[in-house]
Amino acid sequence: MPEQPLLTKDREPRSDPTAEAGPPRARAIGRLSIGRLASGRLANGRLATGRLANGRLATGRLANGRLATGWIGRALPRTGRALGPWVVPLLVLTVWQTTAKTGALPPRILPAPEAVLRAGTDLAATGELQHHILTSLRRIAQGFALGAATGLLLGFGVGMSKAAEILLDRSLQMVRTIPHLALVPLMIAWFGIGEEPKVLLVALGTFFPVYLNTVTGIRGVDPKLLQLGRSYGLGRWRLVRDIAIPGAMPTVLAGIRYSLGVAWMTLVVAETISASDGIGYLAQDARQLLRTDQIVLAILLYALAGLFADLLTRLIERKVLRWHPNYRRPGSR
Repeated sequence: MPEQPLLTKDREPRSDPTAEAGPPRARAIGRLSIGRLASGRLANGRLATGRLANGRLATGRLANGRLATGWIGRALPRTGRALGPWVVPLLVLTVWQTTAKTGALPPRILPAPEAVLRAGTDLAATGELQHHILTSLRRIAQGFALGAATGLLLGFGVGMSKAAEILLDRSLQMVRTIPHLALVPLMIAWFGIGEEPKVLLVALGTFFPVYLNTVTGIRGVDPKLLQLGRSYGLGRWRLVRDIAIPGAMPTVLAGIRYSLGVAWMTLVVAETISASDGIGYLAQDARQLLRTDQIVLAILLYALAGLFADLLTRLIERKVLRWHPNYRRPGSR
C-alpha cells in the first residue's frame, strides 16, 4: 500500500498519530531528553575540536622538537668526529705532564713532554732526525710494496683457481707459522747488515696478512652475483673485474691496513738489531747513552707514523669503496 503524503489535498497538515501520543508530561520529558542529547553531541563536538586543537599543538611541538633534535643530531656527530679521536691522547698527555711536574715519575723513567720535545728539536736542528725518519720511510715503502704486491698476486690466484690453491696454499701456510722475526739472524748471515735484510723482513711480515685477506675476500664473494653476471653474458675477465674484485675489496683493504702495522713492528726489530740509521737505530743508540727522552721520542715517531699510515689507508678505502654504504661520509649520497 503506498505511503500517504504528510500534506492533504487541501494543504492542511495531516497529523501524525504517534507525534502527539501520550500525555503532556511524557511529551515534555521526550523533548527534554532530545535537547540533552543534542547538548551532549554539541559538547562532544567541542571536546573533539579541543582534542584536535591539542593534537595539532602537540604535532607542532613534536615537529619543532624533531627539527631541533635533527639539528643537534647533525651537529653533534660532526663535532664528535672532529674532536673524539683526540680525547684519549689529550688525556694521556695531561696525565703524563701532571706526573712529570709533581715528581711522581722521575725523569730517568719517563721524562716530561717538554724534554722530549726539546730532544726532537735538537736532533732536527742538526738534520739527524730528518735523516732517520726518511730512512725508515724508504725501508717501509720498499718492503711494503714488495710484500703487498706478492700477497695480492698470490691471493687472487689462490682464491680464484683451485689448481693454484692445491699447489701453493698448504706450503704458504707452513711458512706462515714460522715467526718472521726469528729469521733475523739468518737474514743477517745471508745478506749482512745492509738494506736487503730489513726490506725482506718487512716484505715477509706484510705478505701474509695481505695474502690471507685477499683469499678470504675472493672466496667471500656471493656466488649468486657471479651467476647473475654469467647470465648477463659476462666473460671470465669481466666477472673478475666487475664482480670479484669489488666484492673482495673491503676484506683486501682490511688486510692492507693490518699489514702496515706489522710492517712498522718488523722494522723496529730490524733496525734495532742491524742498522746504522733509522728510527729503530735512534732508539737503540739512545738506550746505550741512557737518553730516555730520545727513546720516548722514537716511540712517539713510530706512533705518528702508524697514525698517518692508518689515515692514508682510510682515505684509500673511502675512494675505492665509495659505492659501499659503510664507507661513505655521513650526509653524502
